[in-house]
Amino acid sequence: MGIQAFGATDVGLRRKSNQDSILIDKDLGLYVVADGMGGHSGGEVASAIAVECAQALVAKFINTPNLDCSELIKKIFIAANAAIYKKAEEQPELKGMGTTMVLGISKGSNMYIGNVGDSRAYLFSRDSLWKITEDHSLINEQLRAGMINESEIEHLSGKNVITRSVGFERTLRADVFVREIKPNENFLFCSDGLCGLVEDKAVQDICNAYSGYDVVEKSIELAKKAGGDDNISVIYVESI
Repeated sequence: MGIQAFGATDVGLRRKSNQDSILIDKDLGLYVVADGMGGHSGGEVASAIAVECAQALVAKFINTPNLDCSELIKKIFIAANAAIYKKAEEQPELKGMGTTMVLGISKGSNMYIGNVGDSRAYLFSRDSLWKITEDHSLINEQLRAGMINESEIEHLSGKNVITRSVGFERTLRADVFVREIKPNENFLFCSDGLCGLVEDKAVQDICNAYSGYDVVEKSIELAKKAGGDDNISVIYVESI
């Protein structure tokens, strides 16, 4: 069984700059989407640092005997968090910057997934799309606590408020998931420029109708048709 991956990032229709960063490193089996936030160029700096940390640490440890990829993912988030926080302390104009990050490491027969923030990882299997990650957002916290229901979300303010990000605070805890890679089961990683504007069912329909880079391209097109309010980043990983 092999793996192929396709990705793109787009500024969208409302933002002047793209503060998302993505990475596809097929040699390392590493796939990363980071959605930066912060004044001036802070978000762009934060997301770039997060992606660089992920690539450097995976390159350093991926061939370690008996590697525990779940622990490696935790190290990646801790290192990225420290590097971004330190950069903001050194450059006051970047204070308060941070980034979401969702990443996947394909190793052996498994996909190891880590997440902080509201960028997401999905599994496309048997013609259905399943959300793997949990958003670290104010809305999702309220949903889980039973304070609101899904029908109320559209009318609420603060939909973009996240409760956990990389680099904003000194300490950080990432969520880690492990999924067996099965033939014809694919993974989609995206920033909230897609999932914040486009319903999961619409993305599922794209995955059913298209393959390869067309999934990425059509997803970005749909986010733009929905308003393109944010930067849009999508990575699609296919098992073949």
